[in-house]
Amino acid sequence: MIPIKDNLGIVKMREACAVAALVLHKLKSHVSAGVTTYDLDQIAKEIIYECGAKSACYGYKIGNKKFPAYTCISLNDEVVHGIGNIKKIIYEGDIVSLDVVIEYNGYIGDNATTVSVGKVRPEVLKLLRVAEEALYLGIAQAKVGNRIGDISNAIQNHCEKHGYGIVRDMVGHGVGVGMHEEPQIPNFGRKGAGAKIRSGMTLAIEPMVNLGTYKTKCLSDGWTIVSADASPSVHFEHTILTTEHGPEVLTILKN
Repeated sequence: MIPIKDNLGIVKMREACAVAALVLHKLKSHVSAGVTTYDLDQIAKEIIYECGAKSACYGYKIGNKKFPAYTCISLNDEVVHGIGNIKKIIYEGDIVSLDVVIEYNGYIGDNATTVSVGKVRPEVLKLLRVAEEALYLGIAQAKVGNRIGDISNAIQNHCEKHGYGIVRDMVGHGVGVGMHEEPQIPNFGRKGAGAKIRSGMTLAIEPMVNLGTYKTKCLSDGWTIVSADASPSVHFEHTILTTEHGPEVLTILKN
């Protein structure tokens, strides 16, 4: 069952997503050569606290495992769920994916971006550009009356025509009072497949795209997902609201 937000739920989602967007915006400004991923996670912790929110990542449980960081910070071939580590220093030429998920007044805001550091290889810069384009092409398909597969197919087509690997093991999802709600939103699929999109859905659309193979593996920490061939990976995400007038991006920084 896909939750449909009422008017109060929509107001609260807008508030939570505005906070998530602000945290991500501020965190991006701290990404630079010489900083560690642990430094970034601790900076995010402080920003989240200053915004009157709390991390939805910290302590998140899967089985008996609890996520130990306040954000997911993934470096180079790390796809998602990277854990801040004092030994992971960011260098010139790296790419860093920042995934910020916060809870604010009982609702979740979820967004992510990938940042390039200094002079990055042209083929990696192109990967960033194409993946972000794919995010917005997917969002454009989140129209009332369309189906989830229309979002998935738009993302897949744009990335695969450039020869990139679309990660299959992790997908987008509904978001609201929980971090993961129905529906699942793969970044690959057939047009016209899946659940019908109705007004009042709040969806986290998030292409995860590898320069090489789509295949992934999990590191020994039990959380960090990396590309199976160690190729660079990028991640872009917005939370959107479906309306009769088209999709509304909620995780946009407000002036």
